[in-house]
Amino acid sequence: MAKEPAPGKAKTRLIPALGEEGAAALANRLLNHALQQALSANIGPVELCITPNPNNPFWQTLDHAGEYEFSAQVEGDLGKRMATAARRGLSRGTPVLIIGTDCPDLSAQRLRTMAESLHTHDCCLCPVMDGGYALIGLRRFDASLFSSIPWSTEQVVDITRARIESLNWSCYESECLSDVDEPQDLDRLAEYYPQLATDRA
Repeated sequence: MAKEPAPGKAKTRLIPALGEEGAAALANRLLNHALQQALSANIGPVELCITPNPNNPFWQTLDHAGEYEFSAQVEGDLGKRMATAARRGLSRGTPVLIIGTDCPDLSAQRLRTMAESLHTHDCCLCPVMDGGYALIGLRRFDASLFSSIPWSTEQVVDITRARIESLNWSCYESECLSDVDEPQDLDRLAEYYPQLATDRA
């Protein structure tokens, strides 16, 4: 799931630290990194589900263009957009992993581990430090995992876990990862992923 890294519209919580251009440039690097890891994982077709305009020439400038499919995100909140992508992926008869682009901890090896977990579990999660998750994997679908959830809050992963439990599904979880959303996340990014980091504004 990806949003066009346009200045002023991408990584807006990082604009005070990086400026509009710097935040957009970081979002672009994170997007390309996520694509590279997804392709390197070699676990199945990669679909880049994009917003707001799939016809924007920007999308053809990404690394490895042509090695993955493009699709447009539907209108609605994040839950509706993720649910639609999950249904579409599962309709092909294989499990699906849904990831964003702001968690460089989602390495190719970790993606392989999460995909393998779906051989023996109904779903999988990669929780992140701020209370959300960077990845959800599904072998089956239920709309409750995506509806009436307060996205971008610290409650997201706890509510999701509770709903998985209420479905009586088995779930594999990774260790807690770190994503890049707030200015305080930039220090860790510079330490562990200096190739992705950027100078402060």
